[in-house]
Amino acid sequence: MADVVVTGIGLVSALGKNLVDSWQQLLAGKSGIQIHQPFPELEPRPLGLISKQPAQLRTLTQLLVASALQDAGLIPPLEDCGISIGSSRSHQAAWEEMARQMYDGKGARGKGQGAMGNGKKTNSQCPIPNAQFPMPNAHSSWLDTLPHMNAIAAARQIGATGVVLAPMAACATGIWAIAQAVLLIQSGQCQRVLTGAVEAAITPLTLTGFQQMGALAKTGAYPFDLHREGLVLGEGGALFVLESAELARQRQAKVYAKILGFGLTADAYHPNAPEPQGKSAIAAIEQCLVRSSFRPSDIDYIHAHGTATQMNDSIESRLIQNLFPQGVPVSSTKGATGHTLGASGALGVAFSLMALQQQILPPCVGLKQPEFDLDLVREARQAEIRRVLCFSFGFGGQNAAIALGN
Repeated sequence: MADVVVTGIGLVSALGKNLVDSWQQLLAGKSGIQIHQPFPELEPRPLGLISKQPAQLRTLTQLLVASALQDAGLIPPLEDCGISIGSSRSHQAAWEEMARQMYDGKGARGKGQGAMGNGKKTNSQCPIPNAQFPMPNAHSSWLDTLPHMNAIAAARQIGATGVVLAPMAACATGIWAIAQAVLLIQSGQCQRVLTGAVEAAITPLTLTGFQQMGALAKTGAYPFDLHREGLVLGEGGALFVLESAELARQRQAKVYAKILGFGLTADAYHPNAPEPQGKSAIAAIEQCLVRSSFRPSDIDYIHAHGTATQMNDSIESRLIQNLFPQGVPVSSTKGATGHTLGASGALGVAFSLMALQQQILPPCVGLKQPEFDLDLVREARQAEIRRVLCFSFGFGGQNAAIALGN
């Protein structure tokens, strides 16, 4: 099968609006998490916002597409470039705004009238069958907010007329999207794919949902810490240009690293709780190792999922201890960026690629008192890094692992 290499990266996060700034802030041990109150009806809380107000998915995607292509030295149109760009929430913010408009003041529930405001009653299970559907803004239609349309918008931006995939796999979305891009190249369907994930998920519904679950932190994100409080929602994304090694050689492209293998499994256990023994998560990692021709002792760094929730960090720590020799460096970057949900695996891959390129281990920002017997990276440090694993574990028991190397 064809070797697949990364020739371009675009990244934006609460740490910075480009890859270099985010990476430098991360190495300095900085966090982009601050207390914000973007929605007056909800209490202030720590969030990983890029600016003062929640970002728009379309704007983030346009920026990331342009950044990834520029980094790869490519100029649109790129008709034969495949697209595999995921998002776990996609345009949910726009849908929430539509719903808010529909029920705001003049909505169907006002003054006890029916859907058309004519006093006629309607079926209570469908209170607004004929209500006019408001648009998120004057220049778009509701069709543009369907879940797959962000990937379609990226295809339009670069003039790509081939395959377009829009994976959704909860917090494992980013690695799932990259894995599908790798398969497109290895199968010969594409020579080049723009891939990754983007998330603008800081919305009232998302915040309220995680709050109801008791999953949100009150002061910050502290992965693997004895006093961790829970996750902090963040926004951002990372997109990559993947190419066959042959195409990259032909055009003398800069290469960050190879995608050496991946593993994807599902728990088939519970909507939000991981399987307690981590069996399927372990299977995903073992798949990844086998496909990469690696042994556990070959791994020089693990970018962990590390959400700073009680359950995730405990189970993930146990599986690392069970699978890998003592002393493999481990860190999670969510204490710096917040948990960007579907984009978190893509951010992890980007930071792992920078670790490989610069031979620097990124720190586990927010960690003060480790609970687990792991070699958790407390401060950025130089190291010999040749083979890296990146993990993602999502709701519904979606497990993903990807291997990177030179």
